[in-house]
Amino acid sequence: MIQLTRLNNEPLTVNSDLIKFVEGAHDTVLTLISGEKIVVRERVEQVIERVIQFRRAVLTGLPMMTAAANPTSPSEPGSPVPEGNLSEGASRGSPDRSAGNG
Repeated sequence: MIQLTRLNNEPLTVNSDLIKFVEGAHDTVLTLISGEKIVVRERVEQVIERVIQFRRAVLTGLPMMTAAANPTSPSEPGSPVPEGNLSEGASRGSPDRSAGNG
């Protein structure tokens, strides 16, 4: 599901799996597989990026809310470490050298 905005500034949540077309003329028009058309404020590129972000989060099993958007929430056990909060000496993609491997 992605958050978009109707022309009257009302928020709208759309099931991105139901989008058939995204057209950008004067306004951005979503055509759903049912044939229903929805006009939104976001540009075509923004709609596409939100769909990509949503699908990436689903495929990787990550929650949609990032730590940057909610910095005071405690980390859940097993949740990924937000960018910038890596422990000193650790980096993404490199093995943990403190585990006796080296």
